[in-house]
Amino acid sequence: MPASPIRKLVPYAEAAKTKGIKVYHLNIGQPDIETPAQALDAVRTADFKVLEYSHSAGNESYRRKLAGYYKSVGVEINHQQIIITTGGSEAILFGFMCCLDPGDEVIIPEPFYANYNGFAVAAGVVVKPITSYIENGFALPAISAFEAAITPKTKAIVICNPNNPTGYLYSKEEMETLKQIIIKHNLYLFSDEAYREFCYTGAHISAMQLTGVDNNVVLMDTISKRYSACGGRIGAFITRNQQLLDTAMKFAQARLSPPSFAQILGEAAIDLPTDYFDGTKAEYLKRRDTLVNRLNKMPGVFCPNPGGAFYAIARLPIDNADVFCQWLLESFAYNQQTVMLAPATGFYGTPGLGKNEVRLAYVLNTTAINAAMDCLEKALEVYPGTVRPTATDNAVAAV
Repeated sequence: MPASPIRKLVPYAEAAKTKGIKVYHLNIGQPDIETPAQALDAVRTADFKVLEYSHSAGNESYRRKLAGYYKSVGVEINHQQIIITTGGSEAILFGFMCCLDPGDEVIIPEPFYANYNGFAVAAGVVVKPITSYIENGFALPAISAFEAAITPKTKAIVICNPNNPTGYLYSKEEMETLKQIIIKHNLYLFSDEAYREFCYTGAHISAMQLTGVDNNVVLMDTISKRYSACGGRIGAFITRNQQLLDTAMKFAQARLSPPSFAQILGEAAIDLPTDYFDGTKAEYLKRRDTLVNRLNKMPGVFCPNPGGAFYAIARLPIDNADVFCQWLLESFAYNQQTVMLAPATGFYGTPGLGKNEVRLAYVLNTTAINAAMDCLEKALEVYPGTVRPTATDNAVAAV
């Protein structure tokens, strides 16, 4: 099982804190935005005598209301096509376990959410990465790249839209391209849409809105980021493929039921005012602009502007991202402060890629982001492995 690039440096952050150093956590997608009071109050005031199992597919009342939520965002499904899961993580694992046998292959554009690797290992599935590139903002790779990766063992494609870790928002044209590929090769399309509400440069196109592929598409979702309720561990596995739902239900029954209190929270959250996301989206947009502008003003740093979610990948003038991110916590402080980043190597499936890239989660307020960027800028000035531009580089840049 691979180590998480998001969490593997936690012991170093804890050690830094014991020395009195403030650590700005840009390594993990844990928002500082408050969980809606209305949703928390529903849990606090829940009145029952026995905390019993729910239905293995989740409470029917929640699934019915969730179907209404999806209808409001242009996804037509009914409550019987939804299985509530223990976080989006379990939905992804259900998809792998239901649709792929050990040794089968799944194609994922890289860099990708690191835990896809972990779930693939747990399911005995082989990840076949195809590379997207920072130079074009991590756009969907060309059809030819998919075609080259497809073998008789290929059973599915996984996307995250908007993307974690890049923030890339797939266009309607790119989604139609994926549709043509899965039709041609009879593949499943797993679409992780955890960040649907946070799109800045265009409209969100759900895989469930693609026509003619009802039996091929699986939507994987979660309330973690939508309502800043990461600890609730409530997600959803959604498909119109009845045979697949029946198969997933066997896994759902084996783990008995999803968390009860968080289902109450999720159900109450659906009743939030329709303008609830306006404020959170505006706040993330402000944070994105602050982060990206600061990064691109640093010598040798490049960060494309993310179209959605609350992540960005930046290319830094460093020799080794894993070493640098550990050094920030072990050996560096600026005004008794430092920043925790996630090395991008853990988001790539191809060995050697991402060695000079990091993922940053803009989940802190702009004051904290600016302080974190002050730390990063100073760190790049003194880090022993910083790659300094040569006279030749400067001449080429001038041309």
